[in-house]
Amino acid sequence: HKVKNLIYPVPDPRFPFLGVHFTRMTDGSTECGPNAVFTFKREGYGKTDFSWADTWDALNYGGTWKLFLKNMSYGINEYRRAFSKKLFLKTLRRLVPSLEMDDIEPGRSGVRAMLLGTDGEMVDDFRIERKGNHIHVLNAPSPAATACLAIGEQIVDLCVAEGVLGAV
Repeated sequence: HKVKNLIYPVPDPRFPFLGVHFTRMTDGSTECGPNAVFTFKREGYGKTDFSWADTWDALNYGGTWKLFLKNMSYGINEYRRAFSKKLFLKTLRRLVPSLEMDDIEPGRSGVRAMLLGTDGEMVDDFRIERKGNHIHVLNAPSPAATACLAIGEQIVDLCVAEGVLGAV
């Protein structure tokens, strides 16, 4: 293996995206990604998955257009990398120059929902709100799984503060 540990690029503060990185999995394999691309379907795990309803909802929200305009060149380049193994490899080689085309193969994809403000900025923190009898976790960015116990504590604290639960 050419990659034995996690490898991350230095984040570019101009963009709200992490960039391509290497993740060593528990089985010893390595995954490379992500490409930060807009998906045209809420649960669109394939490159060409599409839903008219989901796309319509997203494009009717002003924050989506502001996000697109602020990150136009970045977004276009991400789509190019998503559909071009050659361009994806070129980006990976910035971190591991010895990689060859035969070293990479298509892998699984993920969908990461992000809360988007009306100003086109992605909310990069946890957002938990109570409305009536419901508590909503509106945003749980990475590392949400790592923080799940703390999120649970915050929800309990919110319930206690609102009088929904007695003191714990």
